[in-house]
Amino acid sequence: MAAFESSETQIIDKIVHISRVAKVVKGGRRFSFSAIVVVGDGNGRVGFGLGKANEVPEAIRKGLDTAKRDMFEVPLMDGTIPHDVLGRFGASSVVLKPASPGTGVIAGGAVRAVMEAAGVRDVLTKCIGSRNPHNVVKATLGGLRQLRSAEAIGRTRGREPQELRA
Repeated sequence: MAAFESSETQIIDKIVHISRVAKVVKGGRRFSFSAIVVVGDGNGRVGFGLGKANEVPEAIRKGLDTAKRDMFEVPLMDGTIPHDVLGRFGASSVVLKPASPGTGVIAGGAVRAVMEAAGVRDVLTKCIGSRNPHNVVKATLGGLRQLRSAEAIGRTRGREPQELRA
């Protein structure tokens, strides 16, 4: 996993996985590469991209372009997530739980990359089922998309956020 920071936009890039795939043709095997890339601003915005190309740098570039295009907002509360959530994709499930300040990011490789890119500083996670990096990243992002802030929940219920916390 590599991390880069671009100075002008302050977007954090994390390469989660690079795989070499082969296509068997009459003359032998043709190799190409796929790269799973996660980007975020470290302040509640995160995105994911899958790039495929004949060369690794081109696959990473394509993944970055897709990830930057598909970024979305994650509600954060004091450096953690507002509530427990379960994200699922394929045979992968990821449990995300808020943690008290100072806990850190307790997560495996693919989930950790997503959490750090999103700017989550304290969270407890558990991967259940398949550990395939592609499915784990999508399950994690699915869980993050389900998150709602106290203000959003209060608006739907017609209450003030202070009433919900009590």
